[in-house]
Amino acid sequence: MSDVNKTIQKWHASFRKATDFDSWGQLVEAIDEYQILARQLQKEAQSTNSSDYTEEQKKTLGKIATCLEMRSASLQCTQSKEEFKLEDLKRLETIIKNILTYNKEFPFDVQPVPLRKILAPGEEENLELEEEEDAAAGAGATEAFPPRAPGTVRTLLPRLPSEPGMTLLTIKIEKIGLKDAGQCIDPYMTISVKDVNGVDLNPVQDTPVATRKEDTYIHFSVDIEIQRHLEKLPKGAAIFFEFKHYKPKKRFTSTKCFAFMEMDEIKPGPIVIELYKKPTDFKRKKLQLLTKKPLYLHLHQTLHKDS
Repeated sequence: MSDVNKTIQKWHASFRKATDFDSWGQLVEAIDEYQILARQLQKEAQSTNSSDYTEEQKKTLGKIATCLEMRSASLQCTQSKEEFKLEDLKRLETIIKNILTYNKEFPFDVQPVPLRKILAPGEEENLELEEEEDAAAGAGATEAFPPRAPGTVRTLLPRLPSEPGMTLLTIKIEKIGLKDAGQCIDPYMTISVKDVNGVDLNPVQDTPVATRKEDTYIHFSVDIEIQRHLEKLPKGAAIFFEFKHYKPKKRFTSTKCFAFMEMDEIKPGPIVIELYKKPTDFKRKKLQLLTKKPLYLHLHQTLHKDS
C-alpha cells in the first residue's frame, strides 16, 4: 500500500473515531479529535510542495477541515444558531475515504481556510529568527482586533462535571504585557497541561482572538476550564500558556513567547507569571526570560470543589 493510501486510511480512521465520540456524547474527546484531524487536512491542503493530490483534491480537503471545525464549534456553543449537525458531517465520510477518486460537487457551501502556514507547537523554532515587524499600529492605541479569517475556530472546552471531593480549576486570562503589543496581529493563547516530560495530559485549548489592546497590554478576559480534576494531575505537571500571533509577511502564525504555572502556584485569586522566550520549553530545562521589563501574564484562578 502506498504512503498516500496509508495516510488516507489514517484520516478515515480518525474521522470515524471522532464521529463515534460525538455520537456517544463524549464531547471533549470528539472536539479534540475533530481539531487534530482538521489541522492535518489543512496542512495537506495548504502544502505547496506536495504532488500527492491535485489542486482540486486539496481544496476538497480544506473544505472537509472547515466542516470539522464547524462541528467542533457547534459542540462548544450550544446556543449557536449556525449549528453543523453530526448527520451532516457523516456525509463527508465517503469523500474523505475516496478523496483520490471523488469528482462530485462538495455537498456544503463552505470554503477552505485561507492560506496560512500551520505550525505544530515548537515547529516555528526551525524557521528563521523572528524579524522586527513594522509598526502597523502605535503602542499607545486602543482598538479592537480584526476578526479571524472565516473557518478559523478557537477551541474552548466546557467545565467538567463535578465529582465529590475533587477540585476543578478555572483560569481567567486577563491580559499580557508586551512592549510591542500594538503590533501583534490576530493574537491568541494556546493552553496546554503537560507532565514533566512535556507530554499532553489534557486536550489543548485555544482562546479566541484578544478583545483589545491598550498601551503595552493585550486584553483577553477569557475563562479556561482545565480539563482534569487537580487531584488527578501527576506530580510535576504544569499549565502552559503560549502567546501566538499572525505574521503577514511570512504568512504563518508564530509563537512569540510562553509562560507556565506549576502545581504549587495554584491557589484562588490573582497571579502574575513571567514570560519566556520561544521556543516553548515544555520540559522547563532551558528557560530564558523574554524581557527584563516588568511585563507579565496576568491571570485569575478560581477553584471549584464539590464537597
